[in-house]
Amino acid sequence: MSKSLKIIPLDGHATPPLEMPERFRLEVVYFMTPDDSQNAPKLGPNEYWIEPQNVDRWLDDGCFSVVSPLDAESVAEIELSEDHERWLEWLKKFQITKVQIVRP
Repeated sequence: MSKSLKIIPLDGHATPPLEMPERFRLEVVYFMTPDDSQNAPKLGPNEYWIEPQNVDRWLDDGCFSVVSPLDAESVAEIELSEDHERWLEWLKKFQITKVQIVRP
């Protein structure tokens, strides 16, 4: 049995948590909006903020971009996995922008 995480919405919605594979703990950074961005809320430990317009763009494009930490001009596009799509659809459906990741 694979380990899993629970994604808890923090937007005040009565939305059930989303279960994701353990590896998503490393992948969530591809989707989070940096905390120094304009309008970024204060975040606690294991909390992430995701801008809705990014969710829409990733779902429309079917991929997300990753910039190399060694060379800002090197950008790779990574196709969304089924888990990524499920996560993004959950965010969109329930209008979630702020989440916390916990181990069940």
